[in-house]
Amino acid sequence: MLEIFYTIRKLYYMILAVIGVPVNLLAIVILSRGKCGLTACTTHYLVAMATADLLVIITDGILYRISYYYFPGSFLDISPVCSVIYFLSRTTTDCSVWFTVTFSFDRCVAICSQKLKTKYCTKKTAAVVLATTTILLCLKNIPFYFTVGPVWIINNVPWDCYTKPSYYTDPGWLVFKWLHRVFTPFLPFSLIALLNSLTVRHILVASRVRKGLRGQNRSDPEMDSRRKSVILLFSISGSFVILWLVHVIEFLYYNITDTDPNYYNDSLYIFQHVGIMFRNLSCCTNTFIYGVTQSKFREQFKSTVSGAVAAITKSIQNLRT
Repeated sequence: MLEIFYTIRKLYYMILAVIGVPVNLLAIVILSRGKCGLTACTTHYLVAMATADLLVIITDGILYRISYYYFPGSFLDISPVCSVIYFLSRTTTDCSVWFTVTFSFDRCVAICSQKLKTKYCTKKTAAVVLATTTILLCLKNIPFYFTVGPVWIINNVPWDCYTKPSYYTDPGWLVFKWLHRVFTPFLPFSLIALLNSLTVRHILVASRVRKGLRGQNRSDPEMDSRRKSVILLFSISGSFVILWLVHVIEFLYYNITDTDPNYYNDSLYIFQHVGIMFRNLSCCTNTFIYGVTQSKFREQFKSTVSGAVAAITKSIQNLRT
């Protein structure tokens, strides 16, 4: 059974990279143009989220996993390089998660507080929030560089990486591990649930008031705009929660039962890695969500793809002549 799972996992990460990299690049290009009918502030957050998702696929999917499966013994397996990749993988994953939280907070402020909206929901504020979040997450994840050690020493060169046993036993590392899991994803789960509930509550109250003032049968452009914003917000945050859920359950299991993941049986090992696979899949879903929920994004997507196909076709024709 494990052999079949290993094969599926190798194929899965290859497909994830083949789809995830171009899809996120397209999202970055399309959103950066600012022609999707979104505010500059919202666009800034969505571009940051797409960039973080792209970096997760590159660091965790390609450099960390695909290189291990398909190119063993490359320079990426030198222990210091491997440690850096591991640090980058953790950092980009945290950025992907916390950019979702900052986006949720921005939408909550934009919908629930008109006074704060004019000051907070700006492109400049978004840039400051995203930059500060990135710096703090980089600092927070530096200890991960020291959680792994070399497996072999060949000609005085350390090769490969494995998680040090002390990471699962030393009190200091245990505290760090718990803080890390609280920080990602338990705290984001809680914040997203809180912010979304506040947003929904405000919209329901405002909707009843506006219907009473405008009448039941009259259209309300303001509420229509808010409804579209909420659909986008809930689709992104809901997808995040669902795809991270298995990973969270696995973490709770091995901490409650005090089970070392290095000694999982086959079923628990598969469950653990399915959670990681779903977690990484969350880095490919946002672009599809934009396409489903945003008509102008679909238009820009079709225009960009058709333009790229036309350019490639023309280049091929020129080469033939």
